[in-house]
Amino acid sequence: MRVLILGATGQLGHDLQLAFSDLEVVTAARMGAQIQLDLAQPDALRRSILDSIRPELVVNAAAFHNVPDCEARPAEAYAINATGVATLGEACAEIDARLIHVSTDYVFGERNARSGREGDLTPWREDELPAPLNVYASSKLAGEQLLAAACPDHVIVRSSGLYGLAPCLAKGGKNFVQLMLHLARERDEVKVVTDEILTPTHTYALAHQIRRLAESSEANGVYHATSQGQCSWNEFAAAIFEETRTDIRLLPATNVDFPSPVRRPSFSALDNSRLRQQGLDEMPDWRVSLRTYLDELGATR
Repeated sequence: MRVLILGATGQLGHDLQLAFSDLEVVTAARMGAQIQLDLAQPDALRRSILDSIRPELVVNAAAFHNVPDCEARPAEAYAINATGVATLGEACAEIDARLIHVSTDYVFGERNARSGREGDLTPWREDELPAPLNVYASSKLAGEQLLAAACPDHVIVRSSGLYGLAPCLAKGGKNFVQLMLHLARERDEVKVVTDEILTPTHTYALAHQIRRLAESSEANGVYHATSQGQCSWNEFAAAIFEETRTDIRLLPATNVDFPSPVRRPSFSALDNSRLRQQGLDEMPDWRVSLRTYLDELGATR
């Protein structure tokens, strides 16, 4: 089987290459891959897929996902995250290729506490209504909808808080784990927000979950695929420092301490409900994944 991986040079793209390494893999990205492809260039994208690559499976991990930059350049965000994805779906439909597309927890808006204990929030399920708060999230949701209309054989995978061994190109090369360890080498204390809840997800685990979905003939539509559990960014930082025995003072903060013109959801933990229902959920607990990653990084003592 010929598999085309778009966004192959990113964190997730790197691990997708490993997850599909026993197949014929063609890598594509704006630069640094076997084939130079840009979702914002629809004609070149169609020609490559229809005339030269002709894959049987496409996994799209490419996106414009620097959130502040999306806010400043909305036309580019929609060209890559929405209309580019639609073009990709149309091309896949023409050659009967299956398309697995990676989306985001950010498609959801604010979560109200359920009846019962105050502040007891349940993770978002696939059947709940998205309500994006910023351009990045809106463009990604538009991409989901356009893809679903264009390509019958599709899987949309929403995930959250990704980190992996490959450089995080959208964030200056450092993911959150690497940033925390870097800051700990430079200062005695660090402030991290307590009022944003998510599920940190190791790209290695996500890539192998995507492979499992690719192998399931019944998988179709939207799936949530994150590690198990949830935490705040502050709790995630605390776990990083604990696992690496890093001596640093971790202070609580809120979004008020880090003013930003871009709205982000305060609660975006996802429930892998469809994966569980279909017996496909292989995602580990977020603390287990963190330990695995830190071992790979050589950061544990």
